[in-house]
Amino acid sequence: MSNKLKSGDALIVVDVQNDFCEGGDLEIKDSNEIIPVLNELMREAAEVGVPIYVSRCWHPKGHISFKAQGGKWEEHCLQDSSGAKFHPDLEIPEQAVIVSKGTRFDQDQSSAFDETGLAQELRRRDVKRVLIGGLAEDICVASTALDGRNEDFKVVLLTDATRPTDLERCERAHSTMEIAGVEFESSSDL
Repeated sequence: MSNKLKSGDALIVVDVQNDFCEGGDLEIKDSNEIIPVLNELMREAAEVGVPIYVSRCWHPKGHISFKAQGGKWEEHCLQDSSGAKFHPDLEIPEQAVIVSKGTRFDQDQSSAFDETGLAQELRRRDVKRVLIGGLAEDICVASTALDGRNEDFKVVLLTDATRPTDLERCERAHSTMEIAGVEFESSSDL
């Protein structure tokens, strides 16, 4: 891949954290396979001056989304825990901006756009197209892609840079994203 990112683009890397990667508390099958792809994309973005945003699930203890509090998820990505750290092989450039989500006590925030100010930041930087990869394709990546479309950005989901938790749910998410106008591309086909 060479010079496929350009002015007006932004790269969003969603939740590549230890709890979601292989061996984590909410392990996603084959999740480690996306890390070299994301590293290459971030290197290229850094070289050509395309802004990079790396989101992280950053839950306080006792978060409303956890099963113990009546939510649907096992406890994960607790603030400052080893499970909340980015995967050690993920090479986040110095200029990347970290976007913390899931910090509210009263609701979950699956999308990197959900009350984070990301849409306003992208507009300030004259971004027109966002390229999205990360974890999980059927949950937080899909939510981020849909919110990106709702904010009127052109959205490309990078199919080789994401993995789902569940194939059936992923098919439903793809249908919803297609209807919303999300495009699907491999990073090698950009």
